Amino acid sequence: MVIAIHGGCGTLARELLPAAEWDEVRAHLAQSLRAGWAVLAAGGPAVDAVQAAVVVLEDSPHFNAGHGAALTHEATHELDASIMEGTQGRAGAVCTVRRTRNPILAARAVMEHSGCVLLSAEAADRYAQAQGLAMVDNGYFTTPRRVKALADVQAGKAGASIRPLSEADRHGTVGAVARDARGGLAAATSTGGFNDKPAGRVGDSPLIGAGTFARDGVCAVSCTGMGELFIRHAVAYDLCARMQYAGQTLVEAGNHLVHQTMKGHGIGAGLVSVDATGVVHAPFNTLGMARGWIAADGHVHVATHEEVFDAGRC
Repeated sequence: MVIAIHGGCGTLARELLPAAEWDEVRAHLAQSLRAGWAVLAAGGPAVDAVQAAVVVLEDSPHFNAGHGAALTHEATHELDASIMEGTQGRAGAVCTVRRTRNPILAARAVMEHSGCVLLSAEAADRYAQAQGLAMVDNGYFTTPRRVKALADVQAGKAGASIRPLSEADRHGTVGAVARDARGGLAAATSTGGFNDKPAGRVGDSPLIGAGTFARDGVCAVSCTGMGELFIRHAVAYDLCARMQYAGQTLVEAGNHLVHQTMKGHGIGAGLVSVDATGVVHAPFNTLGMARGWIAADGHVHVATHEEVFDAGRC
């Protein structure tokens, strides 16, 4: 059994946040991992585990998903999410939702009950509400940090900012992958998109094969970075295809995509992935990427930058 998560590439430099706040970020990563591991340890399927892990990250103000999501140019929130299980290839997604508290739960409901893969905008919110999911006012997702980030990005575009914009100013995503006791694989991704995005913009996170993909016997992957390029390169599926058809390992495929394909376009990128044997790989080409994993030894590993912390056993 394995679970791994990411909280988005483009982590801020250490000195930009107090140590206590970095500690809280890592604590929330560990909480997410433990939520997913609890499902696996009880014999549950990987798809339930990744859902549980992502819900915790959506509820945390430290990540760009759910509460704490990025703001559009109009200072509103439009959220995207997807989930996929690798046994039958079932998948569900929502995009540009504005009132669903946990978009990953809406994506799961679409997968299980709608007969569709992707629902959008107000129709997706209405569907989530009809499925009994928690609904909130759009302002629930706003945090002071996101308000400041929007102001910084808009000032930068206007030439009024003296500080260079970081990857963290622009975007972020959360995601999870898991392998259950039966060898089943699953992946889930959720995001608020990038700061100052135009209304109606949809990135890679809700698009199966771009930001999320899972296939039993091969791998599960969740991506983070500028979504337009992940869409154009079908990155999540490409990683799986490189393994299945070209014979690359998980590490070889992930490193090529992050450190060559994406970096070659000058963008920050990362992903978290697990293969059929339980190997975890979480490459990134930015200053840092919030991430963590629990493997068969039961140890909780979390990180925001290069250093990886042991957060104890489950």
